[in-house]
Amino acid sequence: MIRKLKRKFVALAMGAMVVLLTLIVIGMNVITYNYVVREADRILIILAQNEGVFLDFDASKNVLGRYHMSPETPYETRYFSIFLNSSGEVVSTDLSNIVSVDQETAAAYAQSAWEKEDARGFVGQFRYIKRQEEAGWRIIFLDCRRRLDAFQQFLLASSGMALAGLLVVFFVVSLFVGKMLEPIAESDEKQKRFITDAGHEMKTPLTIIQTNADILEMELGENECLTDITQQTKRLRSLTDDLVMLARMEESKDSMRKIEFPISEVVAETVQPFRALAARQDKELLSSIQPMLTLKGNDQAIQQLVTIFLDNALKYSPPGSTITLDMRKKNKMIQLSVQNETESVIAPEQIVHVFDRFYRTDASRNSETGGHGIGLSIAQAIVAAHGGKIHACAPDGASFRILVSFPI
Repeated sequence: MIRKLKRKFVALAMGAMVVLLTLIVIGMNVITYNYVVREADRILIILAQNEGVFLDFDASKNVLGRYHMSPETPYETRYFSIFLNSSGEVVSTDLSNIVSVDQETAAAYAQSAWEKEDARGFVGQFRYIKRQEEAGWRIIFLDCRRRLDAFQQFLLASSGMALAGLLVVFFVVSLFVGKMLEPIAESDEKQKRFITDAGHEMKTPLTIIQTNADILEMELGENECLTDITQQTKRLRSLTDDLVMLARMEESKDSMRKIEFPISEVVAETVQPFRALAARQDKELLSSIQPMLTLKGNDQAIQQLVTIFLDNALKYSPPGSTITLDMRKKNKMIQLSVQNETESVIAPEQIVHVFDRFYRTDASRNSETGGHGIGLSIAQAIVAAHGGKIHACAPDGASFRILVSFPI
C-alpha cells in the first residue's frame, strides 16, 4: 500500500508540475509571438500609410516615436512592396530595401498574399499587409526572419528549461517522498503488526474458553448459555483468523509463492462441492469454465478466492435463485465472474464500499449469515497479489456481480 501511495504521490506532484509549467511556457511564448506580430504590424502600418516607404524622421513631430520606434528603424528594416491592379496583376515592384528577394520571388509572394482573404498575415518568413489605393492594391512585405528566429530560440529555450525543471522536481520528489510518507508507513506497519500479534494472543484465551464450555456442556448437558458461548467463540476465532490472514497477505503479497498451474482445473474442483450446498438451499449453481487455462500464481489463494465468491453468493441470494460462475480468456487476460440475485436492491453508493473491511450492504443480516464483512477484502488482497483487478457492480440493482481480471 505504501509503495502504491508513493507512486500516486509522485504522479500527482508531477502531473501538477506538468500542467503548471506547460501553462507558463505556452503563456510566455504566446505573449512573445504576439509581441513579434504587433511590432511587425506597427512597421507595416507606417509603410502602408506612406505608399510603401518610411517618412523622413522629424524630431519635432517624432512620428516613429509614437509607435515606440527609434530613428534607426528605417535603416534596420528589410521590406519590399508590390503594387497590383484590381485583377491581381503586378504593376510595379519596389525591392530597394531588400537584397534577398528578386522580381520573380516577389511576384510569387504577392500572388500568395493576394489569394488570402486576410488583410494581414504571413507568407513564409514575411509578414504582409494589403492596402487598397485608388488604382489598385499595394502589398507590403516585412522580413521577420530575425524576429521569428529569436522567437523559435526562446521557444526551444523555455521548453528545455521547463523539461529540466520537471526532471529536477521528479528527482527531488522521488528523493524525499519516502521521508514524507515515513510516518504513514510506520503507522500502517504498526497496525498490521498489532493485528497479527493480537490475533495470536487471542487464540489461547479463545481456545481455553471453548474447552471450558465443552467441559461444562459434558457435565451439565445442553444449555442455551453454553451454546451461545460456543457459537460466539467460534465466530470470534474465525474473525481473528481472517484478520490475521488479511494482514499477512498484505505484508507478503510480493513474496507469495507463484508457479504456473492449471487454473481451469482448480476453479472447477472448487466449484463442485458448492453445487450440493446450493441444492440444499433450493438454489442452482451454474458454471462455464474454459478448459486448459493456466495462470502463474498461487493455486491455494485462487481456490480461496473462488470459495469466498461462492460463499458470499450463497449467503446473500434468495431461495430459488440462480448463481452463475464464468471463467474464460479474453485478449491477454483471464476473466472470472460470479453473479447472484439479491434479496434487496443494492444502491450504487453501496457498491463502492463492498471491498471495505467489515462493510455489509445489509447489516441486519449479520447474525443470520454468520459473516464478518471482510471476505471481499481478502479477495481483493488475493487479486492484488496476482497483479489483477477486481470490480463489483449491480447490473440491474437486484443482482450482484464480481468481475476479476488476471494478466496472463
